[in-house]
Amino acid sequence: MNVALVHDYLNQRGGAERVFAHIARAWPDAPIYTALYDERTLGNLFPARRVRASYLAHLPFANRYFRALAPLYPSAFEGFDLREFDTIVSSTTSWAKGIRVPPGAVHVCYINTVSRFAFATDDYVPPLARPLIGRLIAWDRAAAARPTRFVANSRNVAERIRRFYGRAADVLHCPVDLDRFSVGKGSGDYFIVASRLLPYKRIDLAIRAASLANVSLLVTGNGPAENSLRALAKGTTTTMLGYVSDARLNELMGNARAAIVPGEEDFGLVPLEAAAAGRPTIAYRRGGALETILEGETGRFFDEPAAESLAAAIREFDPQRYDSQRLRTHAEQFSPARFIDRLRGIVERVHRENLA
Repeated sequence: MNVALVHDYLNQRGGAERVFAHIARAWPDAPIYTALYDERTLGNLFPARRVRASYLAHLPFANRYFRALAPLYPSAFEGFDLREFDTIVSSTTSWAKGIRVPPGAVHVCYINTVSRFAFATDDYVPPLARPLIGRLIAWDRAAAARPTRFVANSRNVAERIRRFYGRAADVLHCPVDLDRFSVGKGSGDYFIVASRLLPYKRIDLAIRAASLANVSLLVTGNGPAENSLRALAKGTTTTMLGYVSDARLNELMGNARAAIVPGEEDFGLVPLEAAAAGRPTIAYRRGGALETILEGETGRFFDEPAAESLAAAIREFDPQRYDSQRLRTHAEQFSPARFIDRLRGIVERVHRENLA
C-alpha cells in the first residue's frame, strides 16, 4: 500500500490531534495532508518534513482565525493532489472526509463526529452566520458519500453517521496516551475539568455546579469561550488555569478528587485520561461517556444538563468507593498499541476487498 494521511488542521493541541498522532505512528513514512499547520504548537508530534499544508496555510493569521475560514475548507481539501497514493487514511470532525481520491484508490475515514455545524446548527453556529451555512451543509452531505469506509470513534458517533449520512461505520474507540499519566493519590481537595473551552463542552455548567456544591474546581485548557468563562468564574470557587503542560496535567489529574465532564461528548477521552491517572469521573449521562465509564467502578453520572443535577452528583460523590489500580486497568484496555493494530487491520482489509 502507498498511504497518505489527512487531518482537518494541525494548529491546536486537543484530543483529535492526539488521536491523529497515533494514526500517524501507524504509517510513519506516510505524508500528512492538512489545511493548516502550526509547527510551534504541534511540530513535536508532526514534524514539518511530513506535512503538506493547503494554500490556506499561507494566509495571514490563518491559524488564529481558522474557524472563520470554514467556507474555504472544501476547496482546500478537494484541491489536494493524491494521485500517487492507492490508500488514503483521513481523520476528521468535518472536512478531511471530503478529499477526492484517484480512481481505484481506497479512502478509510476515521471520524470523530458528524460535522457539528450540520447536526447542531443552533448550538454551534453564531446566529449571523446561519443564513450562510446551507451550502456548507450540502457540501458536508456530499462529502460524506466519498470515503470507501467510515470508522467511528464510538458507537455514539456510528449511530449519528447512520442517522445523518445514511452510512454504516466500523467502531474503533480512541486510544488514551497511557504514558502521559501515572496513578496519583487523589490527595487534593478539588475537582478538575480538562477541555478545550468551547460552548458545547458546557463548562459553564460545571462552574455553576461547583459554586452550588461549594467545592473547588480547576479548569485547564483554552479556546474561544475562555473570556466568557473567566468572567463567569470570577469570584466563584472555580480557578481558570488556561493551557497547562502534559506534566502539570498529570499532576493535577492524579491529585484531583475526580474529573468532571459536564457536556455530551462524542467519545469521552477525558474519563480514560482520568482513569489512567487513577481518578474517577463525574459525567453527563449521554453520548460517548456511556462507553468509557463503568458506573460505580470508574465513575458516576448526572442525569440532567443542569447545574443543580451536577451539583447533586458532586455532593454525593465518595472518592473512597474507587480503586486507583482498577481505574488504571480500565484505561489500559484503550491502549495505543491496540488501537494501531486494529486500525491497520481495518485499512488492510478494505484495501484487499477493493482489489478483489
